[in-house]
Amino acid sequence: MNLLEINKRIKQRPPFQMIERVIELEPDKRAVGIKNVSVNEPYFAGHFPDMPIMPGVLVTEACAQLCSLVIDPEKSNDPNVIFVLLKIKDFKFIKPVLPGDTLVIEVNKTLDSSGLYEFSAAVRVEDTVKAKGSLMFTAVDKNKIYGE
Repeated sequence: MNLLEINKRIKQRPPFQMIERVIELEPDKRAVGIKNVSVNEPYFAGHFPDMPIMPGVLVTEACAQLCSLVIDPEKSNDPNVIFVLLKIKDFKFIKPVLPGDTLVIEVNKTLDSSGLYEFSAAVRVEDTVKAKGSLMFTAVDKNKIYGE
């Protein structure tokens, strides 16, 4: 999937859109995606000015966005449903993510039960694991969130 195809499936947009390309996608099972980390990204101005490091929460968000592309499109295209991150479990940041890194993110669905979806995630740069852990999502009627 290229950027335009991704934009048809996720709601995030720059500067918060993290997934720029999907190189492998097995719907409802797994995906591998790419995030190119540029020194021009706005968060580097303050994290940290003399030693820029991508915030761990944004590394996790990149994984979450890729997970959302794996969930069955029939479920994820319902305009009344939003998938929300419910739990971040055992996420470890092993090495810092730096400007110039190309993140190769792999997510695998490990649970799909009663509206709960859990994924294992690994973030690599070349052959080095930078972060790993698991993420859990649930489907919520957006009227319950926004009260429409």
